[in-house]
Amino acid sequence: MENITVKDHSVSGEKFQLVFDEVLEMYKTEPQPSLDKLASYYESEDYISHTDAKRNLFEKIYHWVRIYMLSKKMSFVDMNTKSDGKKVLDIGCGTGDFLAMAQKYKWEIAGVEPDAQARKIASEKTNTEIHNNDWLSTLEDDSFDAVTMWHVLEHVPNLEEQIAELKRIVKPNGTIFIAVPNFNSHDAKHYKEFWAAYDVPRHLWHFSQKAIKVLFEKQQMKVVKILPMKFDAYYVSLLSEKHKTGKMNPLKAFYRGFVSNFKAITSSEYSSLIYIIKNEK
Repeated sequence: MENITVKDHSVSGEKFQLVFDEVLEMYKTEPQPSLDKLASYYESEDYISHTDAKRNLFEKIYHWVRIYMLSKKMSFVDMNTKSDGKKVLDIGCGTGDFLAMAQKYKWEIAGVEPDAQARKIASEKTNTEIHNNDWLSTLEDDSFDAVTMWHVLEHVPNLEEQIAELKRIVKPNGTIFIAVPNFNSHDAKHYKEFWAAYDVPRHLWHFSQKAIKVLFEKQQMKVVKILPMKFDAYYVSLLSEKHKTGKMNPLKAFYRGFVSNFKAITSSEYSSLIYIIKNEK
């Protein structure tokens, strides 16, 4: 597959290359910002996963859908975690909504979030200390029954080191839940360089189903189930329309999201996918 040039539509206006790895069947964003500079690419009021903003209809719809999906995600975690305990770590927990839902399900929670503002909101929402990334290295082995990363793995700078750390901290036969965009979806192929889920340079990696399976198999972990995130096709199409035309064009975006989900019935290539991964120790 050819490399793709993609613009950062959210913050900087800079252009980046998506370089294809033929072995893993995934793209890597290049150049990747230094760790010192990376945080500056998140400094935007439009980055709503770091706020609870409901300034307009789009943001209100985003939060309505998020509330619905939080319940669905938590039910996935509850049903697919077979360890004896109920201890969950959410990495990249944002403003803490998933952790608050986990508390309602009577799970013991822990959260990691690099953004200070989001960390403060999450801590207040859950009445629990939320940690920065450095805290992960202080954890004992086999600490959690479940670890979740909802649209987070694509953001981490040291990908294989992060996956090895997941292996270390999840219990034997524990479960990891990874949600990431899928560039093999119809909406990605339709919008091409305007596809909003490329979101460079915040998204450093862009995964296929093969890539996730191979990366986790390297650490003796196995993908046991893949679930669709159907709402993402509509949300991403709205943003992609804005990138491409300057307007969200809700009718066009809704149609494109519908077509993407319809085509995925046979291909299983939905706009975003949840991978349920077992730790085979």
